[in-house]
Amino acid sequence: MLFPDLIRLTTSSFIAYRLRSFLTGLGIAIGITAVILLTSIGEGLHQFVLAEFSQFGTNLIAIQPGKTQTHGASVGIFGSVRPLSIEDAQALRRLPNIEHVNPSVQGNAELRANGKTRRTTVYGAGHEFTKTFTINVQTGSFLPDDDPTQARALVVLGSKVRQELFAGQNPLGSYLRIGGQRYQVIGVMEPKGQILGFDLDDTVFIPAARALELFNRPGLMEIQVNYQANTDLQGVLRSIATLLGDRHGREDFTLTPQEKALEVLGSVLDVITFAVGALGGISLLVGGVGILTIMTMAVTERTAEIGLLRALGAQERQVLLLFLGEAMLLSALGGLAGLALGIGIAQALHWLFPALPVHTPWLFAALAELSAVTIGLVAGVMPARRAARLDPVEALHAE
Repeated sequence: MLFPDLIRLTTSSFIAYRLRSFLTGLGIAIGITAVILLTSIGEGLHQFVLAEFSQFGTNLIAIQPGKTQTHGASVGIFGSVRPLSIEDAQALRRLPNIEHVNPSVQGNAELRANGKTRRTTVYGAGHEFTKTFTINVQTGSFLPDDDPTQARALVVLGSKVRQELFAGQNPLGSYLRIGGQRYQVIGVMEPKGQILGFDLDDTVFIPAARALELFNRPGLMEIQVNYQANTDLQGVLRSIATLLGDRHGREDFTLTPQEKALEVLGSVLDVITFAVGALGGISLLVGGVGILTIMTMAVTERTAEIGLLRALGAQERQVLLLFLGEAMLLSALGGLAGLALGIGIAQALHWLFPALPVHTPWLFAALAELSAVTIGLVAGVMPARRAARLDPVEALHAE
C-alpha cells in the first residue's frame, strides 16, 4: 500500500462517518478548550500579581515592628520593646549600600476644602517616598526634607483627591483640613491607579511625624528600605538587623525582602497555574476514553473492509498504521479546534471583563496539542492492533 493510498483511506473514513468523527474530535476539543481557558486565566493572574508586587522594584526591604515567631504570627508593635521610630529610619540612611529610606504611617481621615468633605486614606511618608517606590509627582513637588521633629503642615494630593476637591482649579498653594488640622497643598501625584486594592490616587501624603500625631500612634507601621542594585542581600539584611538590634536592645522587628517574597509568590503561582492546567487535562483523558470507544466500534463496523484490504495484500503493519493514523488525525484536528476555541473564549472574557487578567501561555498550548495527539495514539493502539490481527478469511466471512 502506497503512502498516498494510506492517507486517502484515512481521510475517507472521516467523510463516510462524519457524525462519529465529529463527536470523537469534539471530546478532545472540549478538553483542549478547558486546558487553554484555565491556564490562560491562571497565567494571567500570575503575571498580574507579580507585576503588582514588582512595579516598585525588587530592591526593597520592608521592616515591620514585632518579631515574627516560629508559629508564624506577628505580635506587632504591642510586643516590641520599642516601636519603629522616625529616628530609626534616619539611622538606616547612614548604612552602606542603602539608597533610600521611607518611614510610613497609614490611616483614614476626613478632608475639607472648598466647602467639600471627603473621607480618604492619609499616608504619612518621608521625603524619599517617591524615590523609594519610583513614583512621580505630576505638578508641584513632594514633601521636603524637613526636620522630622518640626515637620511643616504640607500635603501632596493623589490625582483623584485633586479632582474631587479642586476640580478645574490649580490646588498648589491652597489649603485643606485633614482631621481638623490645616495643611498647605504643595504637589499633586501622577495617576497610578489601584495596587492590590489600595488606591494611590485616592490618597493624600503628609509628613510621617504629622501622621503619627494625627493618628495618635506610638510608632511607625513600616519602614521601607531601597538598597543598591547588585548588592548582596544577606549583607544588607545583616547590617539592618545589627543596627536596629543595637538601637532596640533586641531583635523586635521583622525584615521582609521584596526579592524573596516575589520568589515565594512566583513559586506558589506556578503551582496554581499547573494545577488548573491539570484540572483541564482531566477532560483530555475523558476525550481519550471516547476515542478508544469509537475506534473499537469502528473496527467492528469495518471488519469486512479490513478483510478486503488484507485479501488484496495489505500487511498487518499497514492496517495498524491506518487505524493509528485515523485516531491521531482525529485527536490533532480536535486539538486545533480546541486551541482556537479556548483562545477565543479567553480573549472574549478579557474583552467583556477588562479587569480579568488573561494571558495564553504558548508553551501550555503546544503541550496541550502534543498531549491530544499522544492520547489519540495511545487510545488507538488497542483497536488498531485488533484490526491488524484479524484473519482475512474470517473478516470477509463477517460480511
